[in-house]
Amino acid sequence: MDSFKGKYERVSADNYEEFLKALGVGLLLRKAATVSTPVMEVSEENGTWTIKTSTTLKTMELKFKIGEEFDGTTPDGRDVTALVTLDGNKLVTVQKAKKDGVASTKSVREFNGDEVVYTMTIDGNDDLVCVQKFKRV
Repeated sequence: MDSFKGKYERVSADNYEEFLKALGVGLLLRKAATVSTPVMEVSEENGTWTIKTSTTLKTMELKFKIGEEFDGTTPDGRDVTALVTLDGNKLVTVQKAKKDGVASTKSVREFNGDEVVYTMTIDGNDDLVCVQKFKRV
């Protein structure tokens, strides 16, 4: 898992704006998110992993221990209970909404050498899949 660590820059994003719209993200934030080029930094210290995603406008941080459930707030403001598991070369994050009527999501970060394929889906909306690709910098 040491091979996961490092900095990666987004090189492509498919269905990202549609995905954000389905989550209820407003137009201005959607536009800002889609024109930015985020850098994702993956690190680990004493069993606690951090995935920090930074743009010129905002920095978001996901801190977790693999296999331990935790409460958090997503960048789009959803209160969730989350769990990150390891499946081979993939970090799988399931975020379950705490309120009815609010979307729950699943994201998979697949580490392939110098590339990360980040796939996001929304529960109950199997037709909408967002795929972002990152390259190690």
